[in-house]
Amino acid sequence: MLGGMMQYRTKEEQVADFLREGIISGRIPRGSRLKQQEIATMLKTSITPVREALKLLSAEGYVIGDSHRGATVAPFDIEASSEVLNLRILLETQLVRGAVEKVTGADIAELKVLGAEFATAFAAGDNEAARAANYRFHHRMFEIAAMPQTLHFVQILWARYPFDLINKLEGRVSRAADEHDDMLAALIAGDTGAAMLATRQHIETGFRELRESVSQ
Repeated sequence: MLGGMMQYRTKEEQVADFLREGIISGRIPRGSRLKQQEIATMLKTSITPVREALKLLSAEGYVIGDSHRGATVAPFDIEASSEVLNLRILLETQLVRGAVEKVTGADIAELKVLGAEFATAFAAGDNEAARAANYRFHHRMFEIAAMPQTLHFVQILWARYPFDLINKLEGRVSRAADEHDDMLAALIAGDTGAAMLATRQHIETGFRELRESVSQ
């Protein structure tokens, strides 16, 4: 399970990223219990990196509770989301700007593969897999910027954002795929302004659709 992740990361970072992806995609529901031994067995690793990963996720806000006895995925508060929305726009557009400046042909090829995984999962009706691919696409794009502190704070914001609810909205995954195409096209063209605008619109559109669904 861990073998497909980026090899330069430590074991605990790999476990943490696996759990973040699971929480953001909704595969690991909010409020569910995370048991160290179950995670270690699933990922074919020891307890130690799992324990350290849960400590990291607790600090970021993804989980609450005692990591020794098990942690619980943090509940979601929609009222806090508008502030998080504005912070996401501020930081993620900066990451995209950095990605435009540093992107290589190999990076673009990898993003195309991740975008195709997203589209394939959606076409197969596997929305959970599509949501996980969505996480991997954004995370990889932002890594290209080589701004680890900014990405760290973005991951803290992601813990407080209702991705699982937004991506369950009817037709949202399909629309997100089109928005990804706009982001990737701007990145390939080296158009910083277009890439930042596409990122902002992608974030705002998902949140607006959620707000509209809640108010109905």
